[in-house]
Amino acid sequence: MTVALALLVAYVVGAVPVGFMVARAIGVGDIRRQGSGNIGATNVLRAAGRVAALVTLAGDIIKGWSAVALGALIEPQAVAPCAVAAVVGNCWSVFLRFRGGKGVATGLGAFLYLVPRAVLPAVPVWLIVTMTFRYVSLGSLLAAVCVPLGGVLLGYPRSAVAATGVVAAIVVVRHRENIARLFAGTERRLGEKRSGEAA
Repeated sequence: MTVALALLVAYVVGAVPVGFMVARAIGVGDIRRQGSGNIGATNVLRAAGRVAALVTLAGDIIKGWSAVALGALIEPQAVAPCAVAAVVGNCWSVFLRFRGGKGVATGLGAFLYLVPRAVLPAVPVWLIVTMTFRYVSLGSLLAAVCVPLGGVLLGYPRSAVAATGVVAAIVVVRHRENIARLFAGTERRLGEKRSGEAA
């Protein structure tokens, strides 16, 4: 019973649509109807600017960490599945009719609670790839895959490593359209405007 409650709490906290709420709060409207339609920080950056994007990023990271922390308080043995539940909540939010983000920032927050040392190599990977190629999606994908590998190398419990693997798989699945555009050479780079959009 406590395991189910922990998972439910982690899911609900993870499901809080931070980017959607930030965009609405500053008068941008429904972020799902703008840009890529995603509620994450990258689309918020394009639609609402840097401050809103930073608030969204920080909020998603904090909610990921908090979701796992609260779940662990309810049932310590459920900490690993709570990390997965938080990301599932972000990607398929009950508050947005089971639509949502791509799990990257929320996953980062969950990882920071679950496998903090394994996150360390993922951060420079994200920074280097994103800054070099200007593809946020590519940086996010490679960073997500780095965390389970780091978990294995650093000797984290199998349950924690398995959870990071599931989260990484969710991130990859949620980026399937980005992956297709990367292969097609049509993925938007960071800071790039749409055709016909003012510079």
